[in-house]
Amino acid sequence: MNIFSAIFYGIIQGITEFLPVSSSAHLAIAQNVFGMSNVEANHFTFDILLHLGTLIAVFIVYYKDIFSLVPAAFTMLGKVFKGKFKLSEYTENERFVIFVIIATLPLVLAVFIKDYIELLGNYTKIIGGILIFNGIVLFISDKLERGTVSLENTKPKNALFVGLCQMCAIVPGLSRSGSTITGGLLMGFKREYAVKFSFILSIPAIIGANLLSFADIFENPIAKTDVIPYIAGAISAAVVGILAMKFLIYISRKSNFRMFSYYCFVIGILAIIFG
Repeated sequence: MNIFSAIFYGIIQGITEFLPVSSSAHLAIAQNVFGMSNVEANHFTFDILLHLGTLIAVFIVYYKDIFSLVPAAFTMLGKVFKGKFKLSEYTENERFVIFVIIATLPLVLAVFIKDYIELLGNYTKIIGGILIFNGIVLFISDKLERGTVSLENTKPKNALFVGLCQMCAIVPGLSRSGSTITGGLLMGFKREYAVKFSFILSIPAIIGANLLSFADIFENPIAKTDVIPYIAGAISAAVVGILAMKFLIYISRKSNFRMFSYYCFVIGILAIIFG
């Protein structure tokens, strides 16, 4: 892989991982329509590094929240072992950790069907149709009334619903961020809170996916000629990911997500026509 291709893949990953337009769909379209290399199959370690880049982006943007959630996770576990199970007995940060755990649980089921679902990525026309559906979901979410639910009044069932939406997003063409943000909005979350919850929820999802694949890295050693391109791709994914997150946070405050639904309609239609 040359450095320009690696940076291009990093840019695609950084933009589409956080904007609600589906990273898996864009990578699949690039592979199927433009004949670009299948990153996950042919550059396994590079694919992991791209996700590591976007993970770093989340840590940079939400470092204050994450640094406060780490000790909260330990104090939360201490209270669990002491038999304290009422949410009122936990601090806000401890409750946030609990909600992230609850929302992550449905991904356990996704592990067993992920390989079968990802086969859809070979069919560009199907991806195009799913992208259009993704656009419809975003369009509907934009019509919802402004929510009032924040961390203070979030309930476990709210977090579980967002987690189920995240599980659905293993389908190529369905955006993880779009699905989880929409799930939050359907649960009455405030927009900024829905975006924040979605992004922090991506941390265990990305870490979990890479841990399952970590052992395979040793079976796919990096060629010396690929070291620099791989690093460049990961850095570009991180930098562009930060910009994409900042942009979506800004949009959640100032505007709506309708522009992303229109984009999904256009790309989906083009994928169906030229797939």
